[in-house]
Amino acid sequence: MNTGVWGWVSRGAVAADVEVIAELRAVVMRADLERLGRYDEHRVRQRLRDSFSTRHTSVVMVDGELAGCVTVRPAEGRQWLEHFYLDPRHQGRGLGTAVLRTVLERADAEGVAVALNVLQGSAARRLYERHGFVVESQDPVDVFMVRAAAR
Repeated sequence: MNTGVWGWVSRGAVAADVEVIAELRAVVMRADLERLGRYDEHRVRQRLRDSFSTRHTSVVMVDGELAGCVTVRPAEGRQWLEHFYLDPRHQGRGLGTAVLRTVLERADAEGVAVALNVLQGSAARRLYERHGFVVESQDPVDVFMVRAAAR
């Protein structure tokens, strides 16, 4: 378990978390997906269910409540950061930064790059850019970003 300066802890995800996280994903991604003309009420939840991994997912808890989650999987010699969602009530207050820093510190200790994709126009892109992510490629829907391991 990880504790942070923002009063949060993380724990490994369990199978029972999948529906709560699928719902969180639908809430968090809705506005961006609607803006891109890609929101589908069933698909947004099913994509999480199809790729959910208790092995690689951490649940972010604040005051005993699920406040978010993040998945970090090994992929092609780097770490792939995905399913990083925070409940809207916990956004904009530094929690995302604190969680991301923890992920990046672990990757740096292992000497591996971290990659992710973010939807075009998503406010989350600014968070990633502030932490050293740069655009690797993009398409009309996604921006693929990478951050080299800190030396």
